[in-house]
Parts: sequence; structure tokens; C-alpha cells
Amino acid sequence: MENCITVTLPTALVRLFPGSANAVELKASTVREVIDQLNARWPGMRDRLMDSRPAIRRHINIYVAGEKASLKTSLQPGTPVTILTAMSGG
Repeated sequence: MENCITVTLPTALVRLFPGSANAVELKASTVREVIDQLNARWPGMRDRLMDSRPAIRRHINIYVAGEKASLKTSLQPGTPVTILTAMSGG
């Protein structure tokens, strides 16, 4: 796919959405667009990533080129986007 970004999803999220993959290529100019496109492919994914404010859920971290991102973070073609779930336990 030309002018795309690669989005890496955590295995915990992929397991919840049959047919999804750990890496997907999308055309998006913001993190919000990434989430919208993921939700279009796998309905319900937006609810796992965003809350009703809307904002990225507290237990989800999204990184763009290694930097923590917000929904408004801009993306350039080729920019890697990584979605991680927070680890908890004791």
C-alpha cells in the first residue's frame, strides 16, 4: 500500500477480534484516523482503545515513531504506530 503507515497491535487485542493481525497497513493522517479505520475493519475495536471523552483509554498506550501519542498526533507516510496494553499485576 502506497503512502501508508504500519500499525502494530498487541496480541491481547488481536485475540478479541477474529481476522485481525498483529500488524496492519493503513492510510491515516492522525492517530484518531487509525482508530477509526481499525474500527471499520473490526467493529468494536474503537471501544477497546478510546473512552467516551473521547480520549485514549487509560490502560492503552499508543506510540508514534517511539513517542507517546494522543488522538490528535499527526502521522507521516511510513510512520510506525504501536498500540500497547498496560501491564498490571504484583
